[in-house]
Amino acid sequence: MQVILLEKISNLGQLGEVVRVKDGYARNFLIPQGMARRATQTAIAEFEARRAELEKAAEERLAAARVLASQLEGKLVEVRQKAGVDGRLFGSVTNFDLSEALRTLGLTVGKAQIRMPNGPLKAVGDYSVEVAPHTDVVATIQVRVIGEAA
Repeated sequence: MQVILLEKISNLGQLGEVVRVKDGYARNFLIPQGMARRATQTAIAEFEARRAELEKAAEERLAAARVLASQLEGKLVEVRQKAGVDGRLFGSVTNFDLSEALRTLGLTVGKAQIRMPNGPLKAVGDYSVEVAPHTDVVATIQVRVIGEAA
């Protein structure tokens, strides 16, 4: 299915590009999230009429993401979890846990914006985790996992 992108999507394209994606990806994710629209002649014409408005909104989102990234950069987040004597956690620290910890610090970050390429943290220690509030903006935070006695 061909769709016109209403915002920049990493590994897919820029605002206003017409790209071909799988039908399920378009129907189940891109279109319901408001990230894309089916690329018909009328939709393309409507997009061109609204292009300046959409570009301004995209710039505002990018500016807000840069402000959030500057607040996040180098921030130390401490998370307490139950751990055994060997330092392994009984559970794990996930992106949801980090999102909640950042919320207690007054920073609103969605769990999908937290990148954990090696999966959840399963041991006590210090880790570097990337937070991407926008596809073009990435900040690095320090996470300290503190073990509590069970």
